[in-house]
Amino acid sequence: MTRLAVVTGGGTGIGKATAGMLAGEGFDVIIVGRRPEVLADAVKWIGPQATAVTADASDPAQVLKVVEAVADRAVDVLVNNAGAYIDGDESTLDAVAAQWRANFDSNVLTAVLMTTALLPRLRRPGGKIILTSSIAAQRGGGGPYSAAKSALHGYAMSLATSLGAEGITANVISPGYVIDSEFFGGRMTPEGHAARVATTLVNRPGEPQEIAESVRWLVGPGGGFVTGQIINVNGGSVLGH
Repeated sequence: MTRLAVVTGGGTGIGKATAGMLAGEGFDVIIVGRRPEVLADAVKWIGPQATAVTADASDPAQVLKVVEAVADRAVDVLVNNAGAYIDGDESTLDAVAAQWRANFDSNVLTAVLMTTALLPRLRRPGGKIILTSSIAAQRGGGGPYSAAKSALHGYAMSLATSLGAEGITANVISPGYVIDSEFFGGRMTPEGHAARVATTLVNRPGEPQEIAESVRWLVGPGGGFVTGQIINVNGGSVLGH
């Protein structure tokens, strides 16, 4: 039977590139996102091996729609890519609490709920769990977003420890500045772009496909002995962490 992958945040950017790569490797791919029109465009781009589930992965009831789509199949690869920086007003304690909870829900709860829901379906042995973090988790600068992405590191290590005996690996990919995504939501300026490129050692931004190539390695035969690791793909903006 064809192998199955689930990619959250699969409609754009890194998630879309990753889903396309996995389809090219022969996987059936379920992409998950909140916007049906975006998912529909991604399915057309990925090809006939892709199906879409419209769901907010931070909502337990909506996560169950993904479980229904998986049905009785084994999940070979789960890529928890959903997440975003949620801006907010910091003028009151209530506003600060709301912003931090929103970032936690978007970046951490999405991964925890999807992983927990699909854990019974993950292939044993051989299942792969991948979480998408950010350079912000290691160098700061993103406030609640940095903190939320850092939480994924501890979560991945916990998953790796608890699931290793069952033949399931869990790792984090931590990208640096990547173009062709919706992360900045129109906020990026030419000056901001230049400043981020200047922090790299290769003098350029990353591309979504380069993050997808890291996923290719982790889910392929060469990645089977890698678990509980933070894989940095940042052009040298942060060294050796």
